[in-house]
Amino acid sequence: MIHCYKFDDLNIVIDTYSGSIHMVDPVAYDIIQMYEDTPRDEIVRIILDRFGDDPTVTEEDVNKCIDDISALKGSGKLWAPDKYENVALNFNKRRIQIKALCLHVAHTCNLNCSYCFASQGKYHGNRALMSYEVGKQAIDFLIANSGYHKNLDIDFFGGEPLMNWDVVKKLVAYGREQEKIHGKNIRFTLTTNGVLLDDEVIDFCNREMHNVVLSLDGRKEVHDRFRVDYKGEGSYDRILPNFKNFVDKRGNKSYYMRGTYTHYNTDFLKDILHMADMGFTELSMEPVVTDPSEPSALTEEDLPILFEQYEELAREMIRRQKEGRGFTFYHYMLDLTCGPCIYKRVAGCGSGTEYLAVTPWGDLYPCHQFVGDDKYKMGNIYDGVTNIPMREKFASCSAYSRPECKDCWAKLYCSGGCAANSYHATGDINGVYEYGCKLFKKRIECAIAVKLKTMDQPQAGV
Repeated sequence: MIHCYKFDDLNIVIDTYSGSIHMVDPVAYDIIQMYEDTPRDEIVRIILDRFGDDPTVTEEDVNKCIDDISALKGSGKLWAPDKYENVALNFNKRRIQIKALCLHVAHTCNLNCSYCFASQGKYHGNRALMSYEVGKQAIDFLIANSGYHKNLDIDFFGGEPLMNWDVVKKLVAYGREQEKIHGKNIRFTLTTNGVLLDDEVIDFCNREMHNVVLSLDGRKEVHDRFRVDYKGEGSYDRILPNFKNFVDKRGNKSYYMRGTYTHYNTDFLKDILHMADMGFTELSMEPVVTDPSEPSALTEEDLPILFEQYEELAREMIRRQKEGRGFTFYHYMLDLTCGPCIYKRVAGCGSGTEYLAVTPWGDLYPCHQFVGDDKYKMGNIYDGVTNIPMREKFASCSAYSRPECKDCWAKLYCSGGCAANSYHATGDINGVYEYGCKLFKKRIECAIAVKLKTMDQPQAGV
């Protein structure tokens, strides 16, 4: 399976199953799209007619290009066979070992964001803080069920985790003690809205947190539309100095600014550049996923605007990187030489199998987006995973479990998409969130273009 598209002066051909990406000239680009179902002599005739005004395109050149394409096919770099379906079918038979937990240390929040999927941190339940004893047992559960995994991940999440800061610090200390005993390496992450991000928190995070996620939606008027406190006052002016202070002290350690765009700011590129111009270089901007009846929900009419925004973002990133003032955009992060292993490409994030969310009471869910939905409760940190059929359902969820993905060129980039988004859109984790698919494919096209443009490789023929 191949996918051909143009980005400005680039003609790009992606081979799905080999992972090969080709930058080709216009002649080769057109030939590749006819190669599989058009006789050779007909291809030659069409190309000569199409490029008749170009004296450099001769019959000999066209035939040589066809031969080169045939050689690439023979070497498995174009129209490579699908070798991964059996991997997907057998993947759920593996022995599942847990390597990551999302600890919901605070089912409460000091902001009142109306678009919050977690119902302002309550997850459609009661407000609560995780006790140290529950968090300690969660770490014990993770280590006991991690098997061969040496590197483990724990994300302190909410609500707003800084509202339970003393417990966070104690759990990090306990984790550091236990990782030495058991020969593990725990990477801690914190996600915060920034309201309580003071010097003490910053210094601790810079010592102990592998990554920190900072919530900022961009421009003041955009951010303050939704991210308000319980008085209805915007939080931008309160959190921005905290974020600047944090990033100034962070050095080369990982962080990223995570924003959400909605129907109200389909011009979200302005928000990304607003953050970049303030010196924040690790950026993410996610599309809101909400009930279609909500005023903030993205619409079909928004799609062309969003596509244009992603393309303009790619061009701006290319320009800025060449000028020495580049920034990272989470969805454009691709490693074209040593990307994720095939198991990751097939199965995705591991929600419900290798990755679980823990509530303040110790209940287990497939991920943070399922917390509070009793149908998806998987057990608890004391008895372990007891809902085995649910775990098996998540284990079988992959790029090959959805019929709609069968002929999709992007399926080994998205692994079939987010199970939670599929569930919320269709009622089934094996469904397809079509709107999200369209955005994802556009992002991948742009991400590849950015990578090719900034690798300083000359455009060439096949």
